Amino acid sequence: MRSKIAAALLSSSLLSLGAFAAMAAHSPSAAVRSAATPPVAVAPQYDTTHVYVAPADVDRFVASFLATFGGTSTRQVVATVTPTPSSTTSQLLQTPVGTVSLFGFTTPVPHPFGAERNGLLVRDLDQAVAAARAAGADVLVAPFPDPIGRDAVVQWPGGVNTQLYWHTTAPSYAAFRTLPENRVYLSPDRADAFVRSFLAFSHGKLVDDARQAPGQEIGRPGEHYRRIRLLSDFGKTTVAVSDGHLPYPYGRDTTGYEVEDLQQTLDKAKAAGVQVLVAPFAAQDRRSAVVEFPGGYVAEIHSPLAH
Repeated sequence: MRSKIAAALLSSSLLSLGAFAAMAAHSPSAAVRSAATPPVAVAPQYDTTHVYVAPADVDRFVASFLATFGGTSTRQVVATVTPTPSSTTSQLLQTPVGTVSLFGFTTPVPHPFGAERNGLLVRDLDQAVAAARAAGADVLVAPFPDPIGRDAVVQWPGGVNTQLYWHTTAPSYAAFRTLPENRVYLSPDRADAFVRSFLAFSHGKLVDDARQAPGQEIGRPGEHYRRIRLLSDFGKTTVAVSDGHLPYPYGRDTTGYEVEDLQQTLDKAKAAGVQVLVAPFAAQDRRSAVVEFPGGYVAEIHSPLAH
């Protein structure tokens, strides 16, 4: 963003997190709401990025994703995973740096499915839906059964859709080697509302609120933007706050994957048919690139810079 625009956006953002914390400390009702919402998260390795590709692209996506990051896929099944009639192939791709729930719908995708960014496994679905409502989320899809449990779809302030899961048989997955980050792009008008809402729901914490983060991270070198990082038992969340003037592919990347060696990972990705959309660059604490997998899934990949 231009320097004058950046200053205007920063000054026009809603309540600062510090101001909110101070207000909450002096607001009995806010304190009661927070205390009355129980923790519902299980662990980060049970949270998945939802990827929808055309049926013809499913196998190519699976091969390229696993070749890039390692890991395995569950057996592909055909199922109805929505509360209204539909049919999709479904499988779980589990890697050391993140998990994908992959869908290849052979029927039209019922609304609002396909717009959710990720799925969060919860201890109790009804309790989680109530906690999301109490934190200010809208329930877009009320709880419904699926072949292995129950689901609901909620929307956080700013229009961020998330599917909540509960499994009839509790799964047991190995912890990630590095935590993926849910990458959220929001306006200054709704960013603070999202942060307050998601932190209240997740019982998470604010890790960093950088008001002058390098704009190169969102494709605008020489400028600055606001970057917020959160951490909870659901994993990492990074919020990019901007005026929305984002060059492609920024804003399309829903997940960032941390790897030990970025160039080595990109070499594997390119050999597997993955397109590099943004060449590697260094900014602040990481070296990053943005790629597109067969089927159209756009992801950020990064490795930390040594300090």
